[in-house]
Amino acid sequence: MSARNSQANKAAAREKLRIEREKQAKKDKARRQVIVAGAVVAALALAGGIGYMVVKANQPSEWDKAADAALVAPKNTTGDNGTTVVIGKADAKKTLELYEDARCPVCAQFEQTSGAQIKKDVDAGKYKIQFIGATFLDKGFGGSGAKNALSALGAALNVSPEAFLEYKSALYSAENHPEERDDKFSKDEYLLKVADQVPALKGNAEFKKAVEDGTYNRWAIEMSKVFDKSGVQGTPTLKMDGKKIETPQTAEQFTAAIDKAVAG
Repeated sequence: MSARNSQANKAAAREKLRIEREKQAKKDKARRQVIVAGAVVAALALAGGIGYMVVKANQPSEWDKAADAALVAPKNTTGDNGTTVVIGKADAKKTLELYEDARCPVCAQFEQTSGAQIKKDVDAGKYKIQFIGATFLDKGFGGSGAKNALSALGAALNVSPEAFLEYKSALYSAENHPEERDDKFSKDEYLLKVADQVPALKGNAEFKKAVEDGTYNRWAIEMSKVFDKSGVQGTPTLKMDGKKIETPQTAEQFTAAIDKAVAG
């Protein structure tokens, strides 16, 4: 091979190597651009997601909005903001004050043992009941079940006092009442499912709309303020003529305690 051919071959090889290196450099650059673009997109998506979560977290909740909403009091109420709920015959001389929190397991137990007797006594005119709803367990355990159930009870009271009592009994029943840490009452669909057990509420479009729209949310907040100002420390609490009645464990104990309070 001549020296001239040898140099030509070397030059061709160098040129070929240069071209290959340029191609590889372009590929590497393109790959880096794709990686950088992907990283930018991911960063923007992450920032957007975080921004969305921040905005979402800073938006007022249903109950924040309810605190400033127009007050709608249910029918069959009196007093400031419609927070006086008295059920029974007008000529009944005594009034049993009943303080309850919808999430309270002891309230559920009390209703299961004595609720039927209370209804009999009220129907017979032995006394009236004044219901004061509490929501302090929402603060203790988190969630909104107590407030939401109280709002739904307001919707039932708007239908009738009888529907209110039957619905309250259904909510506190062993079948339907959740453990106090379980915020099941915060779900409208669950409250409506329980309401189907009450003839006056089953298929009642006005009641259903009131529950879903939170019509009585503000009322529930105002009612819970009445409890907070009452000085009562726990639920259930029973009072007659301002005197506390120790919470009975059985229907028989309840009747004996009530008969003593009525007589005295």
